[in-house]
Amino acid sequence: MAFFNADRLAIIFGLLGNIISFLVFLAPLPTFYRICRKKSSEGFQSIPYSISFFSASLLLYYAYLKTNAYMIVSINGIGCVIEALYIFLYILYAPKKVKLFTMRWILLFNGGGLAVIMLVSLLVVHGSKRVTLVGWVCAIINIAVFAAPLSVMRQVIRTRSVEFMPFALSFFLSLCATTWFFHGFFIRDYYIALPNILGLLLGVTQMILYFIYKDKKQSCVQANFEVEKTASNSGNDIEMNMNFDANVKKGVDTNFALEENVSDLKNDDEMKMDFDKGTKIISTRELLF
Repeated sequence: MAFFNADRLAIIFGLLGNIISFLVFLAPLPTFYRICRKKSSEGFQSIPYSISFFSASLLLYYAYLKTNAYMIVSINGIGCVIEALYIFLYILYAPKKVKLFTMRWILLFNGGGLAVIMLVSLLVVHGSKRVTLVGWVCAIINIAVFAAPLSVMRQVIRTRSVEFMPFALSFFLSLCATTWFFHGFFIRDYYIALPNILGLLLGVTQMILYFIYKDKKQSCVQANFEVEKTASNSGNDIEMNMNFDANVKKGVDTNFALEENVSDLKNDDEMKMDFDKGTKIISTRELLF
């Protein structure tokens, strides 16, 4: 068991963290494939990708200050490139109002926030305190990254649909938080370990919500179909009744016309009988005279 000492376990969990984090970065690919195919950002939100880009950039800077943090440098360097690509595609296909909103977030976090943190850490703080300052900022930002899907979770509860909360992302987020927690624990970097406890809890919560609401949309669609079908059948019944009433009315009108014809024929016969009777009377009078 001497093989599994703290240093080697830190390397193992660091490698696992790199692999799983890379898969987490790739998890939104189906979402962006859909965005590119439909040329629309639809109901997807840019906030998680904006914060993730900022977090990866900040962790990259933290790893640079800490030195020898190769596991953190490698995955966050890759993450910056991937998140930047996601944001570019989102801005490309988003409506104008959403584009401006996303660009404001990018400027706020990366243009303003990251620049201020770097300047303060380089000009104001010195020595080991510099790593402590940036480490605490990284911990807070990581908590914000894990809390970013809360807006999506609220949307899932409100709409009772998991369309905009992919299960793969929630699953790999939980695994990622677990591996980085153990990596931070074994290297005694609590700025990395502590935020991932919250990440694990939120990831599990998202998966629970997914299983609760994954069939709700299908049930709603089926219910709407039944309502439409019932309405269609009711419309057909009303139309049949209207046709039947029209036919009955038509039959009544026909009978009425037939009765009028019979009455006219009867009057003609009576007139003919009266005419014959008058003719007979006139003929009798002629014989008398």
